[in-house]
Amino acid sequence: MNLKQIERVKKISKSDFISQYVKNQIPVVIEELTEDWPAYSKWKLSYMKEIAGDTIVPLYDNRPVNHEDGFNEAHTKMKMSDYIDLLESKPTNYRIFLYNLMKEIPTLKDDFLWPDIGLKLVKQMPMLFFGGENSKVFMHYDIDYSNILHFHFHGEKQCMLFAPDQSKYMYKVPHALISREDIDFDDPDYEKWPALKNAEGYITNLKHGEVLYMPEGYWHYMKYLTPGFSMSLRAFPKNIAHLSKAAYNVFIMRHFDILMRKFKGQKWIDYKNEKAIQNTHQNLTKSENLAKSA
Repeated sequence: MNLKQIERVKKISKSDFISQYVKNQIPVVIEELTEDWPAYSKWKLSYMKEIAGDTIVPLYDNRPVNHEDGFNEAHTKMKMSDYIDLLESKPTNYRIFLYNLMKEIPTLKDDFLWPDIGLKLVKQMPMLFFGGENSKVFMHYDIDYSNILHFHFHGEKQCMLFAPDQSKYMYKVPHALISREDIDFDDPDYEKWPALKNAEGYITNLKHGEVLYMPEGYWHYMKYLTPGFSMSLRAFPKNIAHLSKAAYNVFIMRHFDILMRKFKGQKWIDYKNEKAIQNTHQNLTKSENLAKSA
């Protein structure tokens, strides 16, 4: 794949952030946005264990989507203290995903500041994500097409992004928000997934306290290089087309997919995975034919 490093700035003004990145829908890493937050010095795994150790948390692993799974349904649960002990003892695939910190651990809201950066952030939806060394978050885009500020803490995390216009190369699964789960985006097999050779994206490694701006509808694949955790703040899409797609995803697509899983079972999952290949390769053939005739 063709990946370039995401642009980085130490700090940035509200006007520059909006004009250079939000309006142009280009990702950027802001390195020093959190340095005046209490979280910058406090948010380590040991702190999370101290204040939330007895909290039961939902955990997800890397198993493929199954027709019996509910939408975003956890694979198991564990006390936060036991989970952090696991993270610090050895690599694990178990992750915490979309954990609402305002609801579950209200004291954490005192540790960060809502950045005045030109985005109208949804105050009810700061979400936490935890992962062990080498755990991966499969390639996907978010159901609501939000503009996202993704803050990382404790360790290092690799982020790979692709703009929505690259979807034609991503082996997108129909009626879903994911690419084929059997693609290894760290080392893709181009004989099996030839369209990926045409995909143009971005990559960066986030370190403690850094924030990644992910524009609306961007595909993202995350890999924890060390145990750590992240927080996402989000703002609803500004693009009307993206807003309508978000509404479709939330109110129609998700429920249709759940219904089809119920009635067709694994055959529905297998059908979608096969269509992901057929659709992508058809688009690839069209693109190649257009290039030849140009």
